[in-house]
Amino acid sequence: QVELVESGGGLVQPGGSLRLSCAASGSIFYIYGMAWYRQAPGNQRELVAAATSGGSTNYADSVKGRFTISRDNAKNTVYLQMNSLKPEDTAVYYCNVDLMPMRGLRADYWGQGTQVTVSS
Repeated sequence: QVELVESGGGLVQPGGSLRLSCAASGSIFYIYGMAWYRQAPGNQRELVAAATSGGSTNYADSVKGRFTISRDNAKNTVYLQMNSLKPEDTAVYYCNVDLMPMRGLRADYWGQGTQVTVSS
Protein backbone atom coordinates (compact mmCIF):
# COMPACT_ATOMS: atom_id res chain seq x y z
CA GLN A 1 0.00 0.00 0.00
CA VAL A 2 1.32 3.42 -1.02
CA GLU A 3 0.08 6.74 0.29
CA LEU A 4 0.87 10.32 -0.74
CA VAL A 5 0.20 13.09 1.75
CA GLU A 6 0.31 16.71 0.65
CA SER A 7 0.59 19.81 2.78
CA GLY A 8 1.34 23.50 2.50
CA GLY A 9 -1.52 25.02 0.56
CA GLY A 10 -3.48 28.05 1.65
CA LEU A 11 -4.43 31.65 0.96
CA VAL A 12 -1.69 34.10 0.01
CA GLN A 13 -1.60 37.61 -1.40
CA PRO A 14 -0.25 38.29 -4.89
CA GLY A 15 3.52 38.41 -4.80
CA GLY A 16 3.66 36.08 -1.83
CA SER A 17 5.17 32.63 -1.43
CA LEU A 18 4.08 29.15 -0.45
CA ARG A 19 5.86 25.83 -0.16
CA LEU A 20 4.04 22.61 -0.91
CA SER A 21 5.22 19.22 0.33
CA CYS A 22 4.24 15.70 -0.70
CA ALA A 23 5.49 12.69 1.21
CA ALA A 24 5.20 9.17 -0.16
CA SER A 25 4.99 6.32 2.29
CA GLY A 26 4.28 2.61 2.36
CA SER A 27 5.69 -0.33 0.48
CA ILE A 28 7.90 1.51 -1.98
CA PHE A 29 10.74 -0.15 -3.83
CA TYR A 30 11.87 2.73 -6.01
CA ILE A 31 10.67 6.20 -6.98
CA TYR A 32 11.23 7.37 -10.53
CA GLY A 33 9.64 10.73 -11.34
CA MET A 34 7.95 13.14 -8.96
CA ALA A 35 5.82 15.99 -10.20
CA TRP A 36 3.27 18.64 -9.38
CA TYR A 37 0.11 19.26 -11.37
CA ARG A 38 -2.64 21.80 -10.87
CA GLN A 39 -6.24 22.16 -11.87
CA ALA A 40 -8.21 25.37 -11.79
CA PRO A 41 -12.03 25.39 -12.01
CA GLY A 42 -13.16 24.73 -15.55
CA ASN A 43 -9.66 23.84 -16.71
CA GLN A 44 -7.87 20.59 -17.40
CA ARG A 45 -5.19 19.35 -15.04
CA GLU A 46 -1.82 20.66 -16.18
CA LEU A 47 1.78 19.83 -15.39
CA VAL A 48 3.46 22.49 -13.29
CA ALA A 49 6.89 20.98 -12.60
CA ALA A 50 8.59 17.60 -12.65
CA ALA A 51 11.80 16.11 -11.30
CA THR A 52 13.39 12.84 -12.39
CA SER A 53 15.31 10.46 -10.18
CA GLY A 54 18.45 11.64 -11.93
CA GLY A 55 17.91 15.23 -10.90
CA SER A 56 16.56 16.73 -14.11
CA THR A 57 13.70 19.17 -13.80
CA ASN A 58 11.24 20.81 -16.15
CA TYR A 59 8.63 23.50 -15.68
CA ALA A 60 5.57 24.87 -17.34
CA ASP A 61 6.39 28.12 -19.11
CA SER A 62 3.94 29.97 -16.90
CA VAL A 63 5.92 29.20 -13.72
CA LYS A 64 9.52 29.27 -14.93
CA GLY A 65 11.65 31.53 -12.78
CA ARG A 66 9.04 31.63 -10.01
CA PHE A 67 8.56 27.99 -8.92
CA THR A 68 11.21 25.47 -7.90
CA ILE A 69 10.70 21.74 -7.56
CA SER A 70 13.02 19.71 -5.37
CA ARG A 71 13.23 16.20 -3.96
CA ASP A 72 14.49 14.67 -0.77
CA ASN A 73 15.00 11.09 -1.84
CA ALA A 74 15.85 9.92 1.66
CA LYS A 75 12.43 11.07 2.80
CA ASN A 76 10.53 10.15 -0.39
CA THR A 77 9.32 13.73 -0.45
CA VAL A 78 8.88 16.29 -3.20
CA TYR A 79 8.55 20.02 -2.64
CA LEU A 80 7.29 22.92 -4.70
CA GLN A 81 8.55 26.34 -3.68
CA MET A 82 6.25 28.94 -5.20
CA ASN A 83 7.37 32.57 -5.23
CA SER A 84 5.92 35.72 -6.79
CA LEU A 85 2.50 34.09 -6.81
CA LYS A 86 -0.16 35.47 -9.13
CA PRO A 87 -3.95 35.17 -9.02
CA GLU A 88 -3.77 32.89 -12.06
CA ASP A 89 -1.79 30.39 -9.97
CA THR A 90 -4.97 29.72 -7.99
CA ALA A 91 -5.81 26.03 -8.32
CA VAL A 92 -5.85 22.69 -6.57
CA TYR A 93 -2.31 21.33 -6.66
CA TYR A 94 -1.71 17.59 -6.89
CA CYS A 95 1.51 15.68 -6.49
CA ASN A 96 2.19 12.76 -8.76
CA VAL A 97 4.73 10.03 -8.11
CA ASP A 98 5.87 7.40 -10.60
CA LEU A 99 7.08 4.48 -8.52
CA MET A 100 7.65 0.79 -8.25
CA PRO A 101 5.98 -0.71 -5.17
CA MET A 102 7.46 -3.65 -3.29
CA ARG A 103 4.76 -5.83 -4.80
CA GLY A 104 3.02 -5.11 -8.06
CA LEU A 105 3.70 -3.03 -11.14
CA ARG A 106 5.20 0.37 -11.69
CA ALA A 107 2.43 2.98 -11.63
CA ASP A 108 1.50 6.60 -11.08
CA TYR A 109 0.15 7.61 -7.69
CA TRP A 110 -1.68 10.85 -6.88
CA GLY A 111 -1.95 12.97 -3.77
CA GLN A 112 -5.29 14.18 -2.44
CA GLY A 113 -4.77 17.72 -3.66
CA THR A 114 -4.18 20.95 -1.78
CA GLN A 115 -5.88 24.27 -2.50
CA VAL A 116 -3.73 27.28 -3.33
CA THR A 117 -5.57 30.60 -3.52
CA VAL A 118 -3.81 33.80 -4.53
CA SER A 119 -5.95 36.81 -3.75
CA SER A 120 -5.79 40.20 -2.11
